[in-house]
Amino acid sequence: MRTASLCRLLLIGLQASLSTQLRHPHSSAARPDYPTRQIANVTVIDTPLVQDALAFARQHSDNTVWNHVMRSWLFGSLILQNNPELRAAVDPEVHAVAAILHDLGFDETPGSPVISLDRRFEVDGAIAARNFIRRHMAGKAWEERRVQLVWDAIALHTLPSIYSYKETEVMVMGQGINMDFTGPTNNVSQAQYNAVLHDFPADNFPASVTSKFVWLCHIKPATTYETSIQPWGENFVEGYSAVGHRFFDRLLGNGSAPLYV
Repeated sequence: MRTASLCRLLLIGLQASLSTQLRHPHSSAARPDYPTRQIANVTVIDTPLVQDALAFARQHSDNTVWNHVMRSWLFGSLILQNNPELRAAVDPEVHAVAAILHDLGFDETPGSPVISLDRRFEVDGAIAARNFIRRHMAGKAWEERRVQLVWDAIALHTLPSIYSYKETEVMVMGQGINMDFTGPTNNVSQAQYNAVLHDFPADNFPASVTSKFVWLCHIKPATTYETSIQPWGENFVEGYSAVGHRFFDRLLGNGSAPLYV
């Protein structure tokens, strides 16, 4: 009887472990022992893929965007560092690569290979990040779901009303980026926040964001209609107008008369 009971208990434990790994395939129980290092008193993952993502982001970022990217990654890492349950549920390499590459769509270099004239900047960044992963020696071994999580996190990072309900990696990355605009949240202390700001200052950050948004409204206005960027076009770009391009206009006939009665 005792042997049978012990076997049943072992079987229950094995089933519970397998269930946890199926729900969170990169949780601490199944996750590789990734190398880490300290940046601004934050412990971060330090794999070759993350190192090369940093180099790629730096290549396509001006100083202000680079500092924002680093702050966003570190703030997200602090959210995880301060929350063991979240940390166990998140793939740290997915989070790192997504956060580091999330603003590739801001590259103003003439002829930049990561910029299109017909896609939202978030989508440009998501596509460039996906291409980077698929070209990378380590990234070629990634399962497609991990690549998709990076794509989704970048494509949705300006939409908290959506990313807040997505996979944990997507949600945490968005929250880390958002913290750069709101101040410390998610149990991140003011001291932790200030340490990141000290190493990666936010000097002229609002002016830089305005400059990027105005640039996008100039070069590809159609991608900014009905987005959070639209007000910058309306206030700073001569001749810019979303009227006639909005869903409201299409449904109601440019506001003059309904298309359907």
